[in-house]
Amino acid sequence: MKKIIFLLTIVMFFFKTSAIANYEKKFYDFTIESITGEIINFKDYKNKVILVVNTASYCGFTKQYDELQELWDLYKDKGLIVLGVPSNSFNQEKKNDADVKEFCEVNFNINFPLTTLTKVKGKDGHEIFKWAKKNHGKSAVPKWNFHKILINKEGKVEDTFASMTKPMSKKIIKAIENIL
Repeated sequence: MKKIIFLLTIVMFFFKTSAIANYEKKFYDFTIESITGEIINFKDYKNKVILVVNTASYCGFTKQYDELQELWDLYKDKGLIVLGVPSNSFNQEKKNDADVKEFCEVNFNINFPLTTLTKVKGKDGHEIFKWAKKNHGKSAVPKWNFHKILINKEGKVEDTFASMTKPMSKKIIKAIENIL
C-alpha cells in the first residue's frame, strides 16, 4: 500500500501544472496614456471587468469595433470596461492618435476608452501585455489585431480570445457574465 501511495505521489508531480501565476502585480498597478493624452490609471477600474483589445484601422477584423461598442453599451453599467489599444505592431494602424480617434468616431461611433498608439508585443510591448504573458502564458500575447484579454475584478487575467472570436460571441458574453 505504501508503494502505491508513493507511486501515485510521484505521478501527481509529473502532471502538476507549472503555469501558476504569482501575480506580483495586478492589472490595477499599471497606467497607460489615453488617445487624448491623459493618463488612464487602472486603479480607477478596480472591481470592474476589463476587456483589453489591441485594435487597428486597416485590419480585416476592424469591423469588430461595431461589436466592441455594442458590448460596451450593453455592459458598461454592470461593470464592464472595454479598452481599445490601437497598435501598429502588425503594421495595420494609422500613424498618429488624432487620425485613429477620428477614424473610430466617424466610422464606428466609438465612445469606450481608447489608448494612445501602443506596442503590444515583443521587448518594446507595453508593460500590461508583458504582465499578461508572464501571468497567463503565451495565449495572452496578441498574435494579430483584435486579440482580447479579459481581466477579472481581482485584476488578474481571466481568459484570452483570438482575433477571430467576435466580441458579441456566446463565448465572450458567457465569460463576461460569469465574472461581472
